Amino acid sequence: MQETTIILLVSVLQVILALGLINVWLVRFRKPTKYRGRGAHNMKEEFSAYGLPSWFMYVVGFLKLGIAFVLIAGLFVMNFTYFVLPSLQLLAVLMVGAIFMHIKVKDTLTRSIPAVLMLSMSVLAIILIKSLS
Repeated sequence: MQETTIILLVSVLQVILALGLINVWLVRFRKPTKYRGRGAHNMKEEFSAYGLPSWFMYVVGFLKLGIAFVLIAGLFVMNFTYFVLPSLQLLAVLMVGAIFMHIKVKDTLTRSIPAVLMLSMSVLAIILIKSLS
């Protein structure tokens, strides 16, 4: 695959991931969705359903919004190795954690779909970035 094609694909993944994180953590933070763990009505209830303390929700939110910011900024800096790659790696770890939380509370597969998709996109972007080296 050509370098320009890889860069374009990674950039598209960056935008999708960043907008997804912003949507979940800012737009839908207090709203119910069919993907919330154990049918929680908002983010706070979801973290509670997982047995996690409320302060942890703010840590995760801070990290995910920070990742979204870096992914967007990375579109302009174009330095994948120092900015985008570590953010994608952290996002992948957080998505693995999210999937485990869904498993922990015995959620249906449907509720895990966003985390699985975000993990898949993160891993694909990581592989593509590493192929540029």
